[in-house]
Amino acid sequence: MPTRVLVLNGPNLARLGSREPEVYGSTSYETLAERCRAIGTELGFDVDVRQTDDEAELVGWLHEATDASLPVVLNPAAFTHYSYALRDACAQLTAPLVEVHISNPAAREEFRHTSVVAGVATGTIAGFGLASYELALRALSAR
Repeated sequence: MPTRVLVLNGPNLARLGSREPEVYGSTSYETLAERCRAIGTELGFDVDVRQTDDEAELVGWLHEATDASLPVVLNPAAFTHYSYALRDACAQLTAPLVEVHISNPAAREEFRHTSVVAGVATGTIAGFGLASYELALRALSAR
């Protein structure tokens, strides 16, 4: 039976393809989700891709991952920089957590330079566009 992996996405990521394509590219969220599932299948994972603009829902999904010991690929989006609730939920995870970002937050506005999630993540992959997700799934597979 394949290992179940949650790929969780925070606010505004459902708008991929139309939101700031110069930063986030022109690929749609649906295409990203399909790519994650296909790569997951290749790696022996059952990938469940989700997106929400709601902090409480994202925290609930992290609790679900904790309770089931599921590995997580997380793009916290704007929550990266200030959501201590999200950070605390991530700290409870018992399986690996890979934080991902499409752009490189360190090369952007100063307020994006701090991640409250990074300190409790197994690792962070940023700046490789949508390939950041593939790299994260491959990192989980290598563990």
